[in-house]
Amino acid sequence: MKTTFFFYDLETSGLNAGSARIMQFAGQRTDQDLRPIGEPINTLIKLTNDILPDPRAILITGITPQQTLKAGISEAEFLKIFHKQISLPGTIFVGYNTIRFDDEFMRFLNYRNFYDPYQWQWQDSRSRWDLLDVVRMTRALRPDGIVWSYDEQGKAGNRLEQLTSANNIPHSNAHDALADVNATIGVARLIHDKQPKLFNYLLELRQKKKIAELVLSNQPFVYTSGKYSADYQKTTVVKLLTPHPHREAALVYDLRYDPTPYSKMSVKQLVAAWRYDPDKSKARLPVKTLQYNRCPAVAPLSVLDPASRERISIDAQQITENAEHLAAISDWPKRIIEALKVMDDIQERKYANRTHDVDESLYDGFFKPGDQKLMVKVQAASAQELASIKPVFEDSRLNELLPLYKARNFPSTLSEIEREAWDRYRLAKLTDGEADSRLAKFETEISILIKSPSLSKKDQEIVNRLKLYESSVIS
Repeated sequence: MKTTFFFYDLETSGLNAGSARIMQFAGQRTDQDLRPIGEPINTLIKLTNDILPDPRAILITGITPQQTLKAGISEAEFLKIFHKQISLPGTIFVGYNTIRFDDEFMRFLNYRNFYDPYQWQWQDSRSRWDLLDVVRMTRALRPDGIVWSYDEQGKAGNRLEQLTSANNIPHSNAHDALADVNATIGVARLIHDKQPKLFNYLLELRQKKKIAELVLSNQPFVYTSGKYSADYQKTTVVKLLTPHPHREAALVYDLRYDPTPYSKMSVKQLVAAWRYDPDKSKARLPVKTLQYNRCPAVAPLSVLDPASRERISIDAQQITENAEHLAAISDWPKRIIEALKVMDDIQERKYANRTHDVDESLYDGFFKPGDQKLMVKVQAASAQELASIKPVFEDSRLNELLPLYKARNFPSTLSEIEREAWDRYRLAKLTDGEADSRLAKFETEISILIKSPSLSKKDQEIVNRLKLYESSVIS
């Protein structure tokens, strides 16, 4: 089976993968030497009239809803292309921050349209990778041969447009999906050429089993993550605290810090120290969840040469002492697990109180085999056949999604009764909640933008188009 990369990028109507939508998909397949295979794919996807985009997201991309309606295809049409031409056996899906952003949008897209949300990235020897943490670890450990960028305050910056500018990689239209794809391939080539050993090591490490072997060895190891400080190149040395009780993951401790003060805390105090403090007025508990399926950038301690230790401000003696202190606290992992349960319970209560929206219910459970067989029938049905399909799914989410799937992808097939039901649904979705409704928030954002003295003529035209779109949606 031939292994290839498929570099891809999305432009979306907002940041929430459950409530926002993909407006542009672009990608390019390459071989393992990063040479293009075939022509790039670049398509707009129609925004359906139950969605009001985030105006600020549209100002960034410049793609208006009207453009998608004029030149785009439906989600169902796109997914037929995706599963036949893009999600081929042996494909490694890769991008720049795709695991935390784009992959989530693709999961919700598949879910809404009766495809398994996960199979596209693991079945038939497919996998996923993410270049962002590769860039971060390269900068921290093996920076030679690459020009590294800094922001206005002199802090290290790893944004795609910063890297391409610093290294003379063509990137003329940032935030256009295809331009970002080509730029990402350029950055991948740069690291592949200048630091091939690290590039290939992290590529192989995308497999969960290999990551788990390193983490569960119970030895300190190097870990690069966006959660760590830019002062240390987003990189530190950690050690396993305890396997995660529910996920394919581990809780790891940052050995920059002496665990002794934290080891004396009660469960309640641990929760308070662990929770995010937006004001950053207190030191946060240096414990992090490392998820094996998110391609974390990890490496054995032996990769740290004197230059990289200095670069990330690691004191080898301090690391050794803190690791010994950690090992001496026998009951602390148990209290950490109890604190984690408290935090999970808080999150679950918050989640339980949300307004039900089937579009955002992807993570309510996996679909059973019987439902998956019926889902395939829905995928394969033509517009005419779909009008007469009335499968009864065991999972209530699929029964809720079916009329929405018909209305969004095949509006011309709706009966008068179905059309009236769709109109009631989408108007309620946009207007329920009064001042907190999607419509009210959209109008508030538009009014703020209109009053902005920095709004360019081009942006003013986009805002006017968004106002026209709003009128067409709620009329």
